[in-house]
Amino acid sequence: MKQIILGTAGHIDHGKTSLIKALTGIDTDRLKEEKLRGITIELGFAWLDLSTGYRVGIVDVPGHEKFVKNMVAGATGVDVVALVIAADEGVMPQTREHLDICSMLGVKHGLVVLTKTDMVDEEWLELVTDDVQSFLKGTFLEDAPVVPVSSVTGQGLDDFTKALATICELVPERSSSGLFRLPVDRVFSMKGFGTVITGSLVSGKIRVGDTVQIYPTNIEAKVRGIQVHNETVDQAMAGMRTAINFQGLERTATKRGDVLGGVNTLKSSYMVDVVLQYLGFSKKPLKNRTRVRFHTGTSEIFGNVILLDREDLEMGETAVAQFRLESPISVVKDDRFVIRSYSPIRTIGGGQIINPVPTKHKRFREAIVEGLKRLAESPTKEIITYHIKEAGLRGVSFSDLIIMTNTDEKTLEQHLQPLLSEKSIVYADRESRIFLHGSVFDGLLHKTLQALEAFHKEYPLKAGMTKEAVKSKLPKALSLRAFNLLVQELIKSKALVQEKEVVRLSGHKIALEADQKEIRRKIEQAYLKGGLQPPYFRELEASLGQNSSHIRDVIGHMLAKGALVKVKEDLYFHKDAIEQLKKKLVSFLQANKEVTTPQLKEITGVTRKYMIPLIEYFDATRVTIRVGDARRLLEG
Repeated sequence: MKQIILGTAGHIDHGKTSLIKALTGIDTDRLKEEKLRGITIELGFAWLDLSTGYRVGIVDVPGHEKFVKNMVAGATGVDVVALVIAADEGVMPQTREHLDICSMLGVKHGLVVLTKTDMVDEEWLELVTDDVQSFLKGTFLEDAPVVPVSSVTGQGLDDFTKALATICELVPERSSSGLFRLPVDRVFSMKGFGTVITGSLVSGKIRVGDTVQIYPTNIEAKVRGIQVHNETVDQAMAGMRTAINFQGLERTATKRGDVLGGVNTLKSSYMVDVVLQYLGFSKKPLKNRTRVRFHTGTSEIFGNVILLDREDLEMGETAVAQFRLESPISVVKDDRFVIRSYSPIRTIGGGQIINPVPTKHKRFREAIVEGLKRLAESPTKEIITYHIKEAGLRGVSFSDLIIMTNTDEKTLEQHLQPLLSEKSIVYADRESRIFLHGSVFDGLLHKTLQALEAFHKEYPLKAGMTKEAVKSKLPKALSLRAFNLLVQELIKSKALVQEKEVVRLSGHKIALEADQKEIRRKIEQAYLKGGLQPPYFRELEASLGQNSSHIRDVIGHMLAKGALVKVKEDLYFHKDAIEQLKKKLVSFLQANKEVTTPQLKEITGVTRKYMIPLIEYFDATRVTIRVGDARRLLEG
């Protein structure tokens, strides 16, 4: 069944609460102060069953100018508005302001109710009706039915319900497949039940037993029970007025303005990008950095409006802007908002959120302004690619894309698959589902190849670079997982070859030049002649009379080929000398179980200068193991 939420709007004492009581039998003024003063202060709630089978949830809002912030909270999630105008007074200040608020919040359906018709004659009623219709021209209620009623006599109530039923047919059904979101409009405690939170379920669904998260505090709680219109249910869906009872949740843990959502499905931000329409009430423009009251969902937060392409906004103009807020909010793309002036307090504008989690923008950047304008109008595919490209190396996660596009998981998947197939976007992290833009990934591929090309040119005799060294040549913001995917892609395309932790260009071949071959011959002769007493590097350098870097390059080549063995820094042995000593050592230990330092000196025939590094080398290569002052053969 389609779920509908009806909200009232209108000036104080124009009969909103009386109308609801006449229709439903429910008095939505529940506070003692409301009874004493005869005015609505807080939000009230009721429901109405229509002959068409719809059950309509009703939110009654206060009409007094001091409580407009409560009215804005109540208007959240409203499908249909009943603009209530007393026939004996006509259009009044809060009539205008409430209509502006509903317009800014994106309400598209409604009807006008002329109340207190029992207090005026027919001629006056006709005059008021004409005046109201003239007032509504150019608004979303321009063609709405105007229904005269009397809550005292009951006259016109049937006409109201019939008109409402017709309008309900036009309201599109809300999807329950999206994110579960319920802006909190009331929190109270009930004996035997604990903390109860109420609100209009704007999207998704919630079941008994689900764990939800309160944003922006990130407190988690388990759903103990759910009620819809005073009836206990197992689940509630989008479009329902819902009361949720939680296990073990303190009354002080949440308040009006918070949002209930799934665990880790929403994000909180101190900034939002918007399309802002400035209503104004005078010719005074809205200046950059003006401090305002920002209303969205059921929250009211102070913040500053940052005009990105101008110094001020004239009355009636629309522009993209960024709000920088004093407290965090949790919203999704296309959520609506209202702004009211700091002082004196009045509604001055509103609009639509186009990026719920932006970065801080610099002003007067044409690319940023044009990009935000496209966000407001572009199809989902373009919005996805825009956000991923703008994120650069940070990438964008799947969960963030849901709130950035205001789509459900299945729909988002359908948009992502062709983008992945054509490589417009790529995975930066498959496990966490983070995406990079294809152009960013291609740039990284190019930088990686450039880094290796430069390395091979500078060190032609080295096999390649360690992966760690390659990553150090790339931007620090690149994650390890994204880097590994980068390397895998280059290996897959056969641009790179990986050998253990070393990577090289597939076309890189180590080949000695004529002069290097001569150096190699001399180095090998020196180490063959030296046996177990080879020259240290400084001695080799002096004997060859060559540049040390040239000698090190050739030695590195010989180490890679296995001709030399590095025992410690600047001390190398010919592989034949090491192999012969290893055979002697193993043979001795097999016969004698252990070898002492004096015995080692006798076996090697060298001084401690060479003997200590050699035995430590055999320890390190797991040929021997030290036991006390002796060495034994390492079994296995």
